[in-house]
Amino acid sequence: MATASLAQAQDAATTAAPQAAEEQPSEEGAIIVTGFRASLENAVIAKKDRDQVVESISAEDIGKLPDASIAESIARLPGLTSQRVSGRSNAISIRGFAPDFSTTLLNGREQTSTGDNRAVEYDQYPSEVVSQVLVYKTPMASIVGQGLSGTVDLRTIRPLDYAKPTISIGGRGTYTDIGKLNAGSKDTGYRVNASYVDQFANDTIGIALSASYLDEPYQIQEFNAWGYAGDGSAAAPRVIGGSKSYITSTQLTRLGLQGTLQWRPSPNFTSTVDAFYSDFKDDQIKRGVELPLAFGNNLVTLTNTTVSNGFVNSGTFNNIEGVVRNDVFERKAKLYSFGWNNSWKGDDGWNVTLDLSLSKTDRNELVLESNAGTARGENVGAKDTISFTSGRNGTVFDPTLNYGDYNVIRLTSPLGWGGTQIAPDGSAILNGQDGYYNNRLIKDELKQYRLEIEKELDNSFLRSVQFGLNYTDRTKALTPDESFLGLVANTDGLTSVTVPEQFRKGTSNLGFLGLGPVISYDPRELLDAGIYRLVKNPYGDVVVKAYDIHEKVMTAYLQGNIKAELGSSTLTGNFGVQANWTDQNSNGGTATFLGTNANGSPNIGATARRESTDYLDVLPSVNLSLRTASDFVIRLSAAREIIRPRLDDMRASLSYGFNIQNNTALLSGNTGNPDLRPWRANAIDLTFEKYFGRQGYVAAQFFYKQLKSYIYNQDVVFDTSTIPLSNPGNGVTILPFGILNIPVNGEGGKLYGVEIAGTFPFSSITEALDGFGITGGGSYTKTRIAPTPGSDSRDLPGYSKWVVNGTAFFEKWGFNARGSVRYRSTFVGELSGFGAARTRRRARGEMIVDGQLGYDFQEGSALHGLSIFLQGQNLTNEPFVTTDPGAPNQVIDYQSYGRRFLLGASYKF
Repeated sequence: MATASLAQAQDAATTAAPQAAEEQPSEEGAIIVTGFRASLENAVIAKKDRDQVVESISAEDIGKLPDASIAESIARLPGLTSQRVSGRSNAISIRGFAPDFSTTLLNGREQTSTGDNRAVEYDQYPSEVVSQVLVYKTPMASIVGQGLSGTVDLRTIRPLDYAKPTISIGGRGTYTDIGKLNAGSKDTGYRVNASYVDQFANDTIGIALSASYLDEPYQIQEFNAWGYAGDGSAAAPRVIGGSKSYITSTQLTRLGLQGTLQWRPSPNFTSTVDAFYSDFKDDQIKRGVELPLAFGNNLVTLTNTTVSNGFVNSGTFNNIEGVVRNDVFERKAKLYSFGWNNSWKGDDGWNVTLDLSLSKTDRNELVLESNAGTARGENVGAKDTISFTSGRNGTVFDPTLNYGDYNVIRLTSPLGWGGTQIAPDGSAILNGQDGYYNNRLIKDELKQYRLEIEKELDNSFLRSVQFGLNYTDRTKALTPDESFLGLVANTDGLTSVTVPEQFRKGTSNLGFLGLGPVISYDPRELLDAGIYRLVKNPYGDVVVKAYDIHEKVMTAYLQGNIKAELGSSTLTGNFGVQANWTDQNSNGGTATFLGTNANGSPNIGATARRESTDYLDVLPSVNLSLRTASDFVIRLSAAREIIRPRLDDMRASLSYGFNIQNNTALLSGNTGNPDLRPWRANAIDLTFEKYFGRQGYVAAQFFYKQLKSYIYNQDVVFDTSTIPLSNPGNGVTILPFGILNIPVNGEGGKLYGVEIAGTFPFSSITEALDGFGITGGGSYTKTRIAPTPGSDSRDLPGYSKWVVNGTAFFEKWGFNARGSVRYRSTFVGELSGFGAARTRRRARGEMIVDGQLGYDFQEGSALHGLSIFLQGQNLTNEPFVTTDPGAPNQVIDYQSYGRRFLLGASYKF
C-alpha cells in the first residue's frame, strides 16, 4: 500500500504482534522470528512499504521496547540523536536540527509539552505503553502537525488487530554506580508495568490497558564555571572567574496509564477511543559551593600561578567568601490525552474518518535556592584560601575552610546578594537575601478536530484521493510566582542562624572537585517550619515573564495516492498540498517603575499588551517510490516544510532598563515577538535502498533543505514614545529611541547531508552465523546558516556534523545479547540556566555505549513466557561537557552521570 489514510494510520499502530521467546515453530511448521529480530523485521517492513523516508521501532513484545526509554530507542535510528538531561535521554534531534524543529504525535494526534516550547520531552511517555514509533523524515499532505526536520509518531496497541487475549507483567530494578552523592539520596530504584489485551463479542469489541510506574534515582556530579576572566594575553591570561558546582540527586517518579477501547460492529465501521495519563515528578536536591574567584571583589588576589598558552592552569585565590548552596529543583507535570476516532470504509470506495482529540498538560516548576556561609554581608565572615587546577575536565579545588562544619557554615547571605528587599505589603529582607523562591506555573491545552474523506479509484495510476479538514486550538500560559527567601530571625540585618539539629542531613561530599564535605539540609523543611519566610518579589522582571499564547490553525489538504505498474517495477507514492491558516494571539505586559512607596518598596505598574497576527502557508509535497523486482527502492521527495516559532518567543512581554550617562537615558531591554512567522524550508530527498527480503536492507539517503526563513535574536532600534516609561530621575532626558533585543525572522541558509543506514543479518552470508547481525547508520550534515545577508554563518541549535549509531546483536535459542554505540560530534546544546531560563552552550562530542544480555524461556519449559535481562547504560561513564567556543580548556559545564544497570524480567501469558 502506498500510503495510509487517517483511519488506516490509526488502525496500523500494531503491524504484527510478536510472540514471546526468540523464534518458535508455528502450527504449520514455519519459523516465526520474534524478540529483537522481529522488532527489526517490523522496522524493515515499515521502511520498505511506506512512500516517505521513514525510520521506525517496533516493540519486541507487548510492553517491551528495545530500550528502557523511548528517547534511547529513537536516538539509535539513522540520522537521529539525543541530548542528555540530568543523565537521561529526553530530547531528540533529527538530521542536525534541535528538538524545536520536530513535532511529536500520539496515534497521529498533536500533543502538548511538558517543556517551555512545542518539543515533547520523551520521559513523559513510558516505553511500556508504546508498541511502535514511526519517524517521518519527509512530509506528506495528509499528516497534520508535521515538523520541519521530521515528525515522530508514537503508536499504541489496537486490540482488535492483536492476535489473541494477552496479559503481560514486568519489572526491573535499577542501580547507579556513581553512588549516593547527597545525604539521604538513593542509588537504587525500580519500575513495574502490566498490560492487558482482549477481544469480546465475536471480536467486535477490543480493549487494551497498560500501566507503568517507576521510582528511580539519578546522580550527577556537576562542575560549572561562571566564565573566564582575562583576554588570553601575556598580561591578562584567561583564568576561571567563578564556580557554581554541585552534586545533584534526582528522584524521578512517574505513573503512566493508557487505555484503548475499539468497537467494530461491522467490517465497514470502527470506533476507537484512546486515553493516556501521566503523573510525573522530578525531585532534585542540589548541594555545592559557589565561589566568586577572579570575578569576585577587589580583595580577591591570585598568586602562585602557572600559565600555558595564555591560560592559567593552576594557582591560589586568596580572600574567598564561598557560598554553600542547598537548592531544590522540583518539577511536577500531569499530562492528559484523549482521542476518539470513527472510521467508515464503504464498499463503494468511499471512506470517511472523524477524529476528535484533547491534550492537556498542567505543570509547575519550583526552584528554591538557599544560601549559607560564615557571616552575613560581604567582607564580614571568615575567608578561604583556595588552590586550584584547571583543565579539560573543569577545575579541581583545594580549600582551607571546612564547608561541612555546622558551627562555621550557617544560614545567611554571605555576600549580601540583593541587599535589602521590601515587598509592597511592607515585609522586608534585610542586608541580603538568604535564598530565592521561583515557581513557574504552566498550563498547556490543545484541542483538535479532524474530518477526512477518501475515494478509492479504479485507475491504473491514481489509487485514491483524500481530502481533509483539521482545526487545532492551542493555549499555553505561564504564571510566575517569585519571592525572596529570608530568615525570620534576621530582624537587624546582621543575624545568621545555625541549622537546627533536627533538620541536618549530615554532610554531602564534593570530593570529585576537591571541596570536601558541605552541610546538608532541605530548604523546604526550613520554610515549612517557619525558619525561612517568603517576601514577594515586586519588581517588573517578574511581571514580564508571564505570557499567554493562543494559537488557532485551520488546515485543509488534498492528496492523491499513486500506484502504477512500470514494466517489472511498481511506482507508488503521493502528491498533494496542505494549506494552513494561522491566527496567533499573544497576551503579556510591560512593567513600569512608578516610584517608591511610603514603606520603601518599589511601586511597579504593568501595562497589558495584546497583539495578534494571522498568515497563510501553502505546503505542496510529493513522495515517489520506484520499486523494482530485485527489491531495490528509489525514493524522491520534494516539499515545502514549516515549523512554528517557539511559544515563549511569541510572548507579548517587554522588560527594559535605563543606561544613564551625562543626564541622558538610553532605554534597552528585551521582548518576545507576537508577529513571528514560522521557520520555512524547501526540501528535497533522494534515497537508494536495497532490501534482503524482510530481514535486512542498506540505504543511502541524501537530503537538502533551503531555509527560506530563520528565527534569531537581533538588536533593533525602536521609538520610545510607543511604550509607557517611568521617570529615570530628575533632570534626566530619555532619548527618543531605544534598543530592544527581539526574536525576528531572518533570511535562513542551507542544510544538507547524507545518511548511510542498514540492518544486516549475518545469516545472509552463511547459516553458520544465524542469529548474529548489525543495525544502525551514520550521517554527515553540513550547514551554512546566515540569518541576515552578509552575516557570518552559524550552527543551528542541536546541529552535529557527524552522528553515528550502531547495534551488534546475537539472538538464538532464547539467548539474546546486544551492544550499542551512539556518537555525535560537537553541538550547541540547550540547558537550564539561572531561574530556569534556557541558555545555549557549545557541547563537546560524546559517545554513549550501552549493552544488554537476556534469556527467553522456550516453549516446553515450565517457565515458558518468562524473559529475564540485564541492561547496562553509559558503560564508559561518558560526561556531558560544554566549553567557551574555540577554547577546549575553558570548561563551562562538566557533568558526570555514572553507569546505570537494570536487572529485570517480564512474563506474558
